[in-house]
Amino acid sequence: MALSTLTPAQKAARSTVALKALMAVSGLIMIGFLLAHMYGNLKVFAGPAAFDEYAHHLRTMGEPILPYGGALWIIRVVLLAAIIAHVYSAATLWRRSRLARGGESPTKRYQTTKSKRGVQRTYASFTMRWGGVTVLLFVIFHLAQFTWGIIHPGGGSDSPYQRVVNGFGVWWVVLLYTVALIAVGFHLRHGTWSALTTLGANTSTVARRRLNLLAHAVALIVVIGFLLPPYAILFGLVS
Repeated sequence: MALSTLTPAQKAARSTVALKALMAVSGLIMIGFLLAHMYGNLKVFAGPAAFDEYAHHLRTMGEPILPYGGALWIIRVVLLAAIIAHVYSAATLWRRSRLARGGESPTKRYQTTKSKRGVQRTYASFTMRWGGVTVLLFVIFHLAQFTWGIIHPGGGSDSPYQRVVNGFGVWWVVLLYTVALIAVGFHLRHGTWSALTTLGANTSTVARRRLNLLAHAVALIVVIGFLLPPYAILFGLVS
């Protein structure tokens, strides 16, 4: 059917499907980045030389075809595009859902007698939106500390390894990191499930069960993998 012959409702439906697909693909890109970043962070257990070499290698990848830092900038641009696409699609879909339920005074979508408010607060609505905001704020703090060098809790250093050790030697930095990673875990659990369901992986009871296990596994791997270095540093296992 030609796009020009579609009714406004059909166009909106197609647009919504496209937005959900965009949100799913951009989310999977970010999950891939998180897993790769987590693996790199675990290099801290190999010692300062190995970690600093890893940090240097990130900037020399692709040479001489790419300039110094070229591959890293490509990764950053792709990741930034994925974040913008993810936030845009999420905000647009949320706004459409709100307008469909009455705009400024939306009707309660899930009625229940088990809540004092008379409405069910779903797992997704409770964790995804505010979890996403928490993660976004933490990413800004994380970049300011380890990438931009604006803040230096524990002390600055020219060595990437030493900056990590200095930063995670401060208890409140580890606490912020923990809170943020818990938010990431909830976000990943539902996000992995939703993304793969949107892309057609949720086709049967067996597939649904496997998706559920995969979503939990991804969330746990990322959370535990990211929290191992800071707690090892905080308790003196890495110094």
